[in-house]
Amino acid sequence: MTTVLVVDDDPTVREVVATYLRRDGLDVLEAADGPAALAADADAEPDLVVLDLMLPGLDGLEVFRRLRARRGGVPVVMLTARGDEADRVLGLEVGADDYVAKPFSPRELVLRIQALLRRSAPSATPAEVLTDGDLVIDTRARTVTRGGDALQLTAREFDLLRHLVATAGTVWSRTELMNDVWGWEYGDESTVTVHVRRLREKVEAEPSKPRRLVTVWGVGYRWDPDGA
Repeated sequence: MTTVLVVDDDPTVREVVATYLRRDGLDVLEAADGPAALAADADAEPDLVVLDLMLPGLDGLEVFRRLRARRGGVPVVMLTARGDEADRVLGLEVGADDYVAKPFSPRELVLRIQALLRRSAPSATPAEVLTDGDLVIDTRARTVTRGGDALQLTAREFDLLRHLVATAGTVWSRTELMNDVWGWEYGDESTVTVHVRRLREKVEAEPSKPRRLVTVWGVGYRWDPDGA
């Protein structure tokens, strides 16, 4: 059974989120603080973590860093009571796969979690490998290497890279990418901008002068094969 770890110091939030997730057939673990979250993750290795940014003692960002240091690919959805753009960008900059500001709709949160779980699950279809120069993407194993070295990508970064490489030469707007990669009809398009920036840091020789993941000003982004 798919397991989700819900980390929040507010017992009401944990109860509501856990109830909705269990109704969707998911197994749920709960933790009220950072140390408990890390212990639960080490013990059960959940498939996804819902993590409050504002935790007592060990804050959410530090918990996130330790989770990713131990299990780089685990999808993480961050929660916070602070909803301004700076906080949203902070969560995404450190590598969170999604970000939801309180107060939120529990049903919307569950839908986002389900979409992320579907996208991060290994494919049941035969392995497909996308190759572009020194970049190799195994879509079934969800692994990426560059020049033979493994790249540590989040679930969203992998989905975005796969989509762009598979459609090389096509220009995609941020709205289109949010719909096709995130599965959202509406949302904060800065999410796409942050993920593009993070991807460039991992796949470009000079991230400040991208040759593969290029910006088409006034339109969106395009993948140019082999830095063409």
